[in-house]
Amino acid sequence: MTESVVNSEDPHGHGGDDATRRDFIHIAAGAAAVGAGAMIAWPLINQMNPAADTLALASIEFDLSKVSEGQQVVITWQGKPVFVRYRTAKEVQEAAATPLSDLKDPQSDADRVKAGHQQYLVVVGSCTHLGCIPTFGAGDYGGWFCPCHGSHYDTSGRIRKGPAPTNLVVPTYEYVSDTRVKIG
Repeated sequence: MTESVVNSEDPHGHGGDDATRRDFIHIAAGAAAVGAGAMIAWPLINQMNPAADTLALASIEFDLSKVSEGQQVVITWQGKPVFVRYRTAKEVQEAAATPLSDLKDPQSDADRVKAGHQQYLVVVGSCTHLGCIPTFGAGDYGGWFCPCHGSHYDTSGRIRKGPAPTNLVVPTYEYVSDTRVKIG
């Protein structure tokens, strides 16, 4: 008669090595499944990145010599209108002299333009109330007027009257030369 030795830790009579091997196989299979899932998911996630032509539109350059004093040009950047306005000396002076206490969203004119180029104002042309496009040269402050709900902006694009909560947005921009500006 032969006796069988049963390990008290392993009631099935298997050696401890089998349990360790089985655990390793489960962990390895789980790791392989996670790796396979990542390999499948990566192309799906990566395809959501912007295309090269979209990234090319992330910034745009504009020749300021196309704008006459007292006028503005509307360009499109990232699907949004951008107003590039060449302000007169009087408009620059009035915008700089406006007390911040008169403004709904206090911001100095100097904070909205680049030093040495105060005559040029670059703002996103969407009303900050509901996204309408304000009309140039209208309203009570010589800047823009949004006819949809009556928001009035001054010559620095600051909200002065109406329901718009904030000033027209100044996009990120820089001068690449005295006559060229890069937006974005």
